[in-house]
Amino acid sequence: QLAAISAKAIKEARYHLRFSRGWLERLGNGTDVSGQKMQQAIDKLWRFTAELFDADEIDIALSEEGIAVDPRTLRAAWEAEVFAGINEATLNVPQEQAYRTGGKKGLHTEHLGPMLAEMQYLQRVLPGQQW
Repeated sequence: QLAAISAKAIKEARYHLRFSRGWLERLGNGTDVSGQKMQQAIDKLWRFTAELFDADEIDIALSEEGIAVDPRTLRAAWEAEVFAGINEATLNVPQEQAYRTGGKKGLHTEHLGPMLAEMQYLQRVLPGQQW
């Protein structure tokens, strides 16, 4: 069952990569306004991307046991894919900035609550559904 879930997750991830990359390129290379808005969004959110590659003791232990991938090893491939998409969209990769860590330890800003409520809406309205 885990293999089936993983296969579906990979298929979904590929779809979302293709979909989001297409919109990145269309909007980045679209009008002046759409390009400016895309660059502003990238600039505003870029500092949060570094935390994707933080590894805590659980990540490291799971990696050492061969159960999961150490997120630190994913950065180069992620950067290659994302930088290529940003460049194709004629946008700029922002400079590395300081970022707040601690998300894996439950340290979140006040913005998480409303965002979680919105993301969990369907699961709460339609419990037990499968997508």
